[in-house]
Amino acid sequence: MTLTISRRSRLSLFAPALAFSLISLLPLSPSLAQAASYKNATGDPAGLYKIDPDHTSVTFTVGHAGVSTAVGRFDKISGHFRLGKDKTDVVIRIAAASIDTNHAMRDKDLRGPDFFDAKTFPTIRFEAHTYKKTGKTSGVLTGKLTLHGKTRIVRLKLHEVGAGDVSALPKPWGGYLSGYDAETTVKRSDFGITTYPGMIGDTIHLYISVEGIRTKK
Repeated sequence: MTLTISRRSRLSLFAPALAFSLISLLPLSPSLAQAASYKNATGDPAGLYKIDPDHTSVTFTVGHAGVSTAVGRFDKISGHFRLGKDKTDVVIRIAAASIDTNHAMRDKDLRGPDFFDAKTFPTIRFEAHTYKKTGKTSGVLTGKLTLHGKTRIVRLKLHEVGAGDVSALPKPWGGYLSGYDAETTVKRSDFGITTYPGMIGDTIHLYISVEGIRTKK
């Protein structure tokens, strides 16, 4: 099959950048982040937390052309969370237009109607009310992911990174903080995003590192 120049240029947008991949995945690798000691539930971590967008990341990986992995992230995140024995309340909102794959032309394409269609569906939303612990610092968070106008049930594997009083930090970051790492896989076709099925993988690996500031117990 002979591709026109414009079509070939669009497909080539998904070639990954190694440096960007490494930088994006750093928050997901505790072995690379030992500068600060983790605080595993120092004090009582119960309460409602506002997500701190400055210390929260949402990154993803997807296969490209069957030979490599492309990496991206979203830059605008908000929401809140509460994980407890009696009540689970988690809401994460992501601005679809804030997608960043380290390539301006590719990002414009991803925001467009062939992919996220950010003008029509500006917000990616995850909402969960069920959390089941599977270990001392691990659990599964089950909720609904709404993307591209479609809602599907997803399960996030959670790792409780730590919680504790970090009042030494200046506002708006200081206070009692809690953080989690999570990961899951979704199929983009389940959300109606099917452009270039032979060139872009269907399975998306999603990684979330979230930090929250407790607003009330």
